[in-house]
Parts: sequence; structure tokens; C-alpha cells
Amino acid sequence: MECVLPVICVGLTGYLWVISGRKLDGAILTPIATDIATPCLIVSTLLKTQLEPEIFVSTAAASVVALALFALLGAPLIMALGLRVTTFLPAIAFPNAGNLGLPIALYAFGPPGLAHAVIFFALSSIANYTIGQAIISGRSNWRAILRMPLIYAVIVGAAAAYCRVPVPKALVDTLTLVGGMAVPLMLLLLGASLAKLSVSAINHALAASALRIGLGLVIGLLVAFVFGMRGIQRPAFILQCSMPSAVYTFLFAQRWNNQPEEVAGVVFVSTILSIASTPIILMGLLNQA
Repeated sequence: MECVLPVICVGLTGYLWVISGRKLDGAILTPIATDIATPCLIVSTLLKTQLEPEIFVSTAAASVVALALFALLGAPLIMALGLRVTTFLPAIAFPNAGNLGLPIALYAFGPPGLAHAVIFFALSSIANYTIGQAIISGRSNWRAILRMPLIYAVIVGAAAAYCRVPVPKALVDTLTLVGGMAVPLMLLLLGASLAKLSVSAINHALAASALRIGLGLVIGLLVAFVFGMRGIQRPAFILQCSMPSAVYTFLFAQRWNNQPEEVAGVVFVSTILSIASTPIILMGLLNQA
């Protein structure tokens, strides 16, 4: 619980700030968090942690497999629940690996765990912006990939770490300082987003939320076993898989008018459920580490 409490407190600050009638301008802060702070966090983390190439590739490959399984297994389960696949599948397939996954990984496992988490987060974000948005809207937006700074951050950070490129301390310190904004900004924006969501069709939201967290945990455990994950890599990866629904699934549903109220309910309820599920999952993972 000690690892989750700081995350809850900062997220709750954003939530209370908005419901008190004050403004937290996501239109301004979100690009700062996603296009500036997060890329700097990714590069500085990979530079300082310097994962072995085979471990980096293993985490990346496992992330792709897990995301594919979320979609392939999630679709029939959604249909079995009598829900609309094009509405609910993105909320099941894409966990909140950024706003929640990164800070919890950092507090629970330190910089090495954060390094694994950012790999999962980057690949999940790419898939959500392209495949996820295509499912909701009915058309793909592959050009969005080229406009995502985090992709280039992963490439630059991984290449520099792999080649052991000597980076000036002043540059690393600057990246670390700017990247330090990412975690608190993400949490504040998450809390602010939740404050604006209304829970619709609570039964659907509960069922889909339980599916997101439960399926994510099972697939995370399975994929980690198949890839033979050890040490910090294993719990950091499983944690990312078991996060609640990504906030962007609601934003895309709202943009393309695909039952945004239903998706908002899943995002809100799954996030609330994760307050209870994440400490339990972390306790199990840490006991096995």
C-alpha cells in the first residue's frame, strides 16, 4: 500500500481540484506531459538504467504479445457479456500504463522497474493511438505514429544505452529534471479527467472493469512465464498488464461519438477498482520477487 498511496494522493489532488470548481487545463498540460516531460523521462530512465539488449527486446516482445492477447481474448469475452465490441474492446485491450503504470512502477520497483514500464507504455500508446482509435472510429490513423515524440525517445534512449554512448552529465540532469514533471502531471491530469467523467450503465462498467483488470493480470502472468521473466522485469511487466482502462480510450470514444458515456464508466470504475486490486497484486508480486 505504501507504493500506491503517493499515487492515490496526487491523483486525488487533481480530482478534488476540479470538483472544487477550479480549472486544470488539460489542453495545455497534456501536451506538456506527453510530448515533453514523458519523452525526457523515457530517455533519462533508459540512459541511467541501461538495460541489457536481450532484456530490452524481451520486454518489448512480451508487451506486443500481451497487447495482442488482450484484444484477441477480450473480443469474445465482451461479446459473451452482450456488450458492443467496437465500444468496449479498446477499454479492455489498453491499460493505463502511463498515468498509473509508470508512477506505481517507479515507487514499487525503482528506476529499473520504471525502465521496463516505459517500454510497455510506449508500445501500448502506439497501439492505442492507431489500432485502438481504428476500432472505435472505424478508420486507422497511422500517421499519428510519426507525430509521437515518445517513439523517438524510446529509439534514442535505447540506442544510446545499448551503444554505451557517453552523454554529458548536464544533459542527463536536464532530461531528468524535465522528465520529473511527467509523473505528477500524469497523476494530476488523471484525477482531473476522472472528475469530469460520469458513470453510465454501472453494470456494464463493472463487468468490463473486472474483465480489464482480471484478464490483464492472467495474461501478464502467462506471458511473463512463457518469456521466462526474472527479477524486477517480471513484476513490473505484470503490473502494467493489470492496470485499469486507459483514459485515452474515453477521449477517442468521445471524439468519434462511440458511446463515450459507456467508455467513461469503464475508465472511472476500473480506476476505482484498481485502488483495491493494485496493492493486492503488488503484495503478491513483491512476495514472489
